[in-house]
Amino acid sequence: MSRRVLVLYCGGTIGMVPSLEGYVPQAGFGDRVRAELSGVAGQLPDYDLFELDQLIDSANLTPQDWSGIAGMLLAHWAGYDGFVLLHGTDTMAYTAAALSYMLLGADKPVILTGSQIPLGQPRNDALDNLTSALMLAANPAIAEVCIYFRGKLLRGNRARKVNSTAFEAFDSPNAPPLGQLGIELTLRDDLLLAPGQPDFRVPTFDPAAVVMLGLYPGIPARLVEAALDDPRVRGLILVSYGVGNPPDGDEALMAALGRAIERGVIVVNLTQCQQGPVCQGAYATGATLNRLGVVPGHDLTPEAAFAKLHFLLALDWPSEEIREVLPLPLCQECSLAP
Repeated sequence: MSRRVLVLYCGGTIGMVPSLEGYVPQAGFGDRVRAELSGVAGQLPDYDLFELDQLIDSANLTPQDWSGIAGMLLAHWAGYDGFVLLHGTDTMAYTAAALSYMLLGADKPVILTGSQIPLGQPRNDALDNLTSALMLAANPAIAEVCIYFRGKLLRGNRARKVNSTAFEAFDSPNAPPLGQLGIELTLRDDLLLAPGQPDFRVPTFDPAAVVMLGLYPGIPARLVEAALDDPRVRGLILVSYGVGNPPDGDEALMAALGRAIERGVIVVNLTQCQQGPVCQGAYATGATLNRLGVVPGHDLTPEAAFAKLHFLLALDWPSEEIREVLPLPLCQECSLAP
C-alpha cells in the first residue's frame, strides 16, 4: 500500500504498562508498536508515529488538549493521506466530537482508537484495533473523524463509550455504524460524508466555559446556582428525564435556570436515555423549558453537545446564532428535529 498514515499517540491504555498502582502511561511506545507490527508491516500502509511530549491519561483530558491535538494534525495534514489518533477510551468520544467540529470539511480520514488492554499484554484488543485503524486511515472512501473499536467504524460525534470493561466498548446509540470489519470490510457508502472543502478552525478553549448537570429526584436549586457561579460559565448542558422533562414543580430550580438564561448563559437540554431524542414540550414539564428559553438538544450525545457548545462559544459567535446552530447538524452529529 502506497498511502501514508500518521499515527499520533496521545496516551491511553493502549500504550500503558503495569505498575504497582495500576496501568500508567510510558514513553517509547513507537518502538513497541514497530516490534508488534514487524510481522505484518508489508500488509499495512506506510506510517510514521509521533508521540506527544506529555502523554495524557484521558481521565485528565481538558478542552485545552483538543486544540493541541488538532494543531498537531493540521501541522501534518498536507503530508499524509490519513491519520490515526491513539487516545484513552474514557474521553475518546469527547475528543472525537471536538475534532469533528474543528476539522469541518475534512477530505481525509481521522480514525481514533485505543484499547481496553494495553498492547503487549496477554489477550489484548490493542493489536486488532491498531492494525484495523491503520487500514481505515488509508481508505480514501473515508473523509471524516471516526472512532474504530472492536469491528465497528462509528461516526466520531455520534459515538459513546457504553461498556467500561468489554472489548465492545463503543457504540453510536442513535446512528448506525459507518462500517463493519469482520473477514471483510463493509462500509456504508450511503452514510459516509463526502470529502469536503477544509474549513478548519482551532480556537482556544476556556475549560470553565461549559458545565454539565444531570437531574435527579430532589435536586436542589443550589446545585444549579453553584454550577453557574463562575462568571466565565457561558453554557450549561442539562441532562434531564425522558424526552427532556425537568421537575418544573420546583419553582426555585426553574427560577435558577431562568436567571442564568437572562444573564446570557446558553442552556441545552439533553435526555438521560441512551436512545431517542429530546422532544421538549411533548409534556407540560418540558414546555416549561421552552418558555424559559432552553435549547432542545434533540439526539445529540452529551459528549457531542458538550464539545459543540465549547466550540461555538470559543469562536465567539453571537449567542442567538449559537442557539440557532446547536440543534442543527454541522457534520451529521445530530438528526434534524421533526
